Amino acid sequence: MIEERPEILDKYQLVVGLEIHAQLITASKAYSGAPNAYGDLPNANTCPLTLGHPGTLPRLNEAVIEHAIRLGLATDCQLTREMHFARKNYFYPDLPKGYQITQDKTPICVNGSLSVKDADGNQKRIGITRIHIEEDAGKSIHDQDPYNTLVDLNRAGVPLLEIVSEPDIRSIEEAYNYIAEIRRLVRYLDICDGNMEEGSMRCDANVSVMLKGSSTFGKRCEVKNMNSLRNVQRAISYEMKRQIALIENGQDVEQQTRSFEAVSGTTFTLRGKEDAHDYRYFPEPDMPALLLEQGSIDEVQRSMPPLPRQLFERYTQKLGLSEYDANLIIESKPIALYYEKIIEHTDNHKAAANWLMGDIKSYLNQSATGIEDFPIAPEKIAALIALIDSEKVSYSLASQKLFPLMLERKDAWPEALAEEKQVLQKSDDEWLKGIIKDVLASYPDKVEAYKKGNKGMLGLFMGELMKRSDRKANPKIANQLLKEILES
Repeated sequence: MIEERPEILDKYQLVVGLEIHAQLITASKAYSGAPNAYGDLPNANTCPLTLGHPGTLPRLNEAVIEHAIRLGLATDCQLTREMHFARKNYFYPDLPKGYQITQDKTPICVNGSLSVKDADGNQKRIGITRIHIEEDAGKSIHDQDPYNTLVDLNRAGVPLLEIVSEPDIRSIEEAYNYIAEIRRLVRYLDICDGNMEEGSMRCDANVSVMLKGSSTFGKRCEVKNMNSLRNVQRAISYEMKRQIALIENGQDVEQQTRSFEAVSGTTFTLRGKEDAHDYRYFPEPDMPALLLEQGSIDEVQRSMPPLPRQLFERYTQKLGLSEYDANLIIESKPIALYYEKIIEHTDNHKAAANWLMGDIKSYLNQSATGIEDFPIAPEKIAALIALIDSEKVSYSLASQKLFPLMLERKDAWPEALAEEKQVLQKSDDEWLKGIIKDVLASYPDKVEAYKKGNKGMLGLFMGELMKRSDRKANPKIANQLLKEILES
């Protein structure tokens, strides 16, 4: 088995290029007014155009262009100003027209890139060859009828962006990080939900191997049918080892289209790999050229949300957060936007991150809800942080008493709740000295041990002091007074 020969595997360099298909969030389909909705009854979202009726004429959905521009700007692509649509001809039972309307010679976005982490954790830029607009095919269903394949045409005509990378990926980790970053990006841009399990984002991997030090790529195989990040990793790993085993045995790697079988973790041949001429591309005669004006691009640019890489740089370089904290926050756009609203009202950026990733995230996990439904407004979390920073309330009291009350009484402000529940910290010297003297009187032997050098007793005294003050004592001032009395 090749897996048991690491010295052989180490001779070869993996080369991967990825093609990601992202279904776009639009009300209607790419070239018709049929609804674009997931989960409806089979064949409910169709129209004469998606059914391939003769005499029907396509009309481009403008939202598709806007979504494509957003992704192109986010990946530093050049935008094509004059575009022509094409027909990509092939036969599938779930493709009634016998062709897809796509972009061939003039994709809307070209020559972009995306920064991801490589296998060693270093930043690496992966080139993006092109992003083009096309429509999806329908869906063939093979597992509901033992004798027949069923066809659901709800997906036919759904708008897609196909994102084609350069063959710059050199490890399974890079492939995973690239797909994860694309998924996070399309979610931030609100153009695709990124749910690979539902098929709204799909990935094909072009895999080849070459000897390390070589500059000549080996023959590639395209692996399809991967519906999760984990399966992409498994498919690339299997295909890499399969090709290395063929080469080591003196056999040729044939250029093929293969499918991934998730149960066995293997790939198998579907067909010989097509080239562009196999699809008989020719200009779509029913759609005119599309001219993209600078004003349209500028309008989309102004509406762009903050992007993950921009937020990461700001959080780590300007706000002083750790890379770990920054990555946790930007992983989800709703979480990042909530954090942005908190820090509009506080300069304690670290405390805001701690509350978001601690108490708030814990509540969301326990209640199985999203931050969109979190009952406490961001400005009230900032007010809670201000209470702690001003030493009016300790963090433990804020976390254990005020935060649960704020969840129940979403209209109340934390300081009003603190006053109502009498949990505001006290800093009155005479009141604190009285409690300290009572504590020390209860532990004469511990006081003697402290005076003989056992400074660890201080923690015992402080714990008892906080307990007797019902945690209302200002710990900073109480600690200072306790030391003064012990050492007097």
